[in-house]
Amino acid sequence: MATNAIDQTRRMLSLVTYLRERPGARVSDVARAFGITEDELIGDLDVLPMCGTSFRGGDLLDIDTDGDRIWWHNPDDVAAPLRLAADEATALLVAARAVATLPGLREGDRQALLRATAKLEAAAGEAAGASSRVSVTFESEGGVFADVDRAIAERRRLWLRYYSPARDELTEREVDPIRLFAVGHTYMEAWCRLSEARRTFRLDRVAEIRLLDAPADPPPVELRDLSEGLVQPAAEDPEVRIEVGPGGRWVAEYYPHDSADELPDGGLRITLRTPDPASLRRLALRLGRDGRITAPQELADSARRAATEALAAYGE
Repeated sequence: MATNAIDQTRRMLSLVTYLRERPGARVSDVARAFGITEDELIGDLDVLPMCGTSFRGGDLLDIDTDGDRIWWHNPDDVAAPLRLAADEATALLVAARAVATLPGLREGDRQALLRATAKLEAAAGEAAGASSRVSVTFESEGGVFADVDRAIAERRRLWLRYYSPARDELTEREVDPIRLFAVGHTYMEAWCRLSEARRTFRLDRVAEIRLLDAPADPPPVELRDLSEGLVQPAAEDPEVRIEVGPGGRWVAEYYPHDSADELPDGGLRITLRTPDPASLRRLALRLGRDGRITAPQELADSARRAATEALAAYGE
């Protein structure tokens, strides 16, 4: 079952208390107590050592495991009452007020956040006054994020109007959300009822979103490892060759590729693989005179036609 970020945060907070009271706890026992797999627990334990009582990096949790048992080496060091510096209190208050305004936030969570904010304001004193003069405005995807997070938590289906840049069109579809993740942008992984397949949706391309009463029921899927990035071409994917000038060398930095050979003019000959070669037409148009697709020939011809049509449209 997919876990959203809020549920994982709640679990990890409980995990800290649980481990403090059970030094040397067995990995299998802790995973069973929290209703998660041992791999999920190990993932949490990889994150906890980066947490502590200060965002400056001090007083971090010294928690590790030998694969069988879990050890917390400094529970007493982080047990003292929390004292926030003025800049820490200001950052927390600004963030809390901003999150409380997110559309789609569950009302119970909003009220809990407002109560916590009020307590923090009382404790912060003068810092609270300074924070009131700072505000944060979320991008449009903030509301989409809240709706997706709620759909995951409540296991509900979503209706989307989604912009597909590869086809340059808006489509309407129903999806069963699986998880949220961020790799440069924020994405939703979901089971798409239109294509009857797993799809990834970039939140800032969602033109409209609506929670449905129908329960989400995605088929069991193995979550992809995204540690190497969102786009991970397979060996069987079609090969594409692109030649770029000095102004297009950035392509090799942003696109996973098999090779990037230097050209005499300071450019590169880049070979990459993609499951959807047609999606690279937009790249060719963006490059303009700084680059061109050279293979396969049908894709090169398609990109050339798209460029000609775009120029004709400007002429009209």
